[in-house]
Amino acid sequence: MEVNLKGLSSREVESREKKGLVNYDTDVKTKSIKRILTENIFSLFNIINFILAAAVIMAGSYKNVLFMGIIICNTLIGIIQAIRSKLTVDKLSIMVSSQVTVMRDGTEKEIGINQIVLDDIIILKRGNQIPSDSILLEGNVSVNESLLTGESDLVSKKAGDMLFSGSFISSGECVAKVVHVGKDNYATKINNSAKYIKKVKSEIMTTLNKIIKFVSFVIFPVGALLFCNQYFRGGVEFNDAIVSTVAALIGMIPEGLVLLTSTVLAVAVIRLSKYKVLVQELYCIENLARVDVLCLDKTGTITNEEMEIEKIHILGNTSKEKLDFALSSIAKYTDDDNATIMAFINYYKDKNTNAQKPQRFISFSSEKKWSGAVLSDGTAIVMGAGEFILKDRYSLISKEIEKIGGIYRVITVATAKGFDDEGNIIGEPEPIALVLIMDKIRPEAPQTIKYFTEQGVTLKVISGDNVKTVSNIAKAAGIPNAEMAIDATTLETDEDIDNAVEKYSVFGRVTPHQKLKFVKALQHHKHTVAMTGDGVNDVLALKEADCSVAMASGSDAARNVAQLVLINNDFSAMPRVVAEGRRSINNIQRSASLFFVKTLFSMVLSVMFIFVNIRYPFEPIQMSLFGAFAIGIPSFVLALEPNKERVTGNFLLNILSRAIPGAVTIILNIIFLCIASEVWHITDEQISTIATIVTSFTGVILIIRICIPFNPIRTALVAFIVSGLVIGMTVFSNLFNIVPFTTTTLTITVSLIVVSFVVFNLLYNFVGSKLDQRYKKKYL
Repeated sequence: MEVNLKGLSSREVESREKKGLVNYDTDVKTKSIKRILTENIFSLFNIINFILAAAVIMAGSYKNVLFMGIIICNTLIGIIQAIRSKLTVDKLSIMVSSQVTVMRDGTEKEIGINQIVLDDIIILKRGNQIPSDSILLEGNVSVNESLLTGESDLVSKKAGDMLFSGSFISSGECVAKVVHVGKDNYATKINNSAKYIKKVKSEIMTTLNKIIKFVSFVIFPVGALLFCNQYFRGGVEFNDAIVSTVAALIGMIPEGLVLLTSTVLAVAVIRLSKYKVLVQELYCIENLARVDVLCLDKTGTITNEEMEIEKIHILGNTSKEKLDFALSSIAKYTDDDNATIMAFINYYKDKNTNAQKPQRFISFSSEKKWSGAVLSDGTAIVMGAGEFILKDRYSLISKEIEKIGGIYRVITVATAKGFDDEGNIIGEPEPIALVLIMDKIRPEAPQTIKYFTEQGVTLKVISGDNVKTVSNIAKAAGIPNAEMAIDATTLETDEDIDNAVEKYSVFGRVTPHQKLKFVKALQHHKHTVAMTGDGVNDVLALKEADCSVAMASGSDAARNVAQLVLINNDFSAMPRVVAEGRRSINNIQRSASLFFVKTLFSMVLSVMFIFVNIRYPFEPIQMSLFGAFAIGIPSFVLALEPNKERVTGNFLLNILSRAIPGAVTIILNIIFLCIASEVWHITDEQISTIATIVTSFTGVILIIRICIPFNPIRTALVAFIVSGLVIGMTVFSNLFNIVPFTTTTLTITVSLIVVSFVVFNLLYNFVGSKLDQRYKKKYL
């Protein structure tokens, strides 16, 4: 196969761009503005509201269409926040977007992966994610295709083999020719952007979807039955039957709840961007707020990547000159560019060792944990983890490592007979030196670790390095129980791992596949797991974790699968991320209970009034008053308040514990009003007036309970809500169809207010304790 390794010319690139042969569809994209507008305007609940508004207009009750004003305001808020969030994410995404090295006009160039054209010659190194389907031309690499196939085994690739987009280079370097771009790529054909996107486990999203499906299923049958009963059996006028039915149905729709959730999370994205945190998956904010176990990768998280060689400890009769020649030759000419190699390069840069280019390199692999080279004189050198190089013969140097290791990372250097075609060691390696490398602890790491410890988050350090070294560094950084450490090579079965993850805090000599098993084991123990990482060896675990965090300086593969990316590689940003998540989720739970009160009592009353020959007690205009002041305004104010409490409990149960008391109190009031209307011959208008006042009062009680303990904002909020309701019912009584009191209706209203206060508080305490007990039995 004759290929020009100088790459395409500028004219050839331009020609392909004109033909559309560009890798357009490989970047993760936020929603387009058109899609944001469409999804917000034509949401399911909005369509239902449009239909209900049309019915009210047909009935000639124009003022009862006022509820659409709230819908329009909600929609506008949702659109504005979604667009702001999109623009913020797009801006940050540019800062961490993947780049690829291409050959064009005979020179190497760095371009964005969406600028690749068909037939481009690309250069791929360890850590690079393959941007487009390509055919390998030169070099040998090990490729991890787990993001496409789910299989963690590395696949060796040589000249003539295919490299599929979405997989990534685990070791080695190669030159390849792009054969597919954009929508023609293998990963894109399987699933649009499948190599990046992981379905997030979101309790909120799952709960909201269930609510939407249920409401959508019951609303029209219930509405039809309610209208028929009102019109045909209840003797209500046609237009009045439509208006009262619409009032019941709009009460059932928690339209603001979905908007509130997306808006609060969008605001969180914008706030986090100020701390240079890129949110690649909206609902991961929820999962991070619920995290009770944080798995930390030592390198890049606790320590930075600036390693230094402190000392080279020579074993046996090895010549220092020959050792320096071997190590400096490897450091100078290797294509590996990891932190360990950089430490060797810096150590030998001012030393005259007569380094020569080795005949062959074996790139470092996270699975085998060593790299190798055949020197110019034919000597085979192996460098890496002593346990993996010497295996059963590790005892030859284990005591020496224990004696000199301490907080140092110890690299074993050994000679071997050579390497086979697959890059495996031939014969038994002989250790010739131990290289002591110092990992520098990030200045911000101890304070950040202290924060998580104080917040009740269990910390686990998972590393590929020697367990004692990792344990000492973890202890120096302030990891609790850092002495509880174990060598992962001793964990032979899944059962061993399952037992170890609960018992130990530090894990050394962990393989990439074991990291994945650790995360799964913790999840099996009902933990919500966050994982930090920056290397290709972290990808599988990052993908599986409930919330994954990567450093922007890390590998393409790690950044692409992570849900959060720390742009400045600043681990100290993590407490802000957790705090933002807790603020968002706690406040969504608190505010959602207000929406649920209306949905619950409206559903029950709608079904109840199918069988009662009495007009439905609310009108749409009255539900708008209640919805605005007792639900909409307070929910949005409370949702944006600071809240650093750890998220606990089940989302739905937390909501119901607050919503059920209010809903039941309102239902009992309406039942009493139905009876009272027969006994004291109260008119429909008087029933609506009393129902609106008492229901609003119950809503205010719930808001007060939610606001405890009070602060200036909450106090002002309650005062504003009460003032708004009073003004609406007095100054604008005609608009909201509030009729004057008689002695009878005033007595009933005052009595129901007093009873509501007592009943609500009894139910609030009772339901809260019962649901809490049920949660503890089921989940703890």
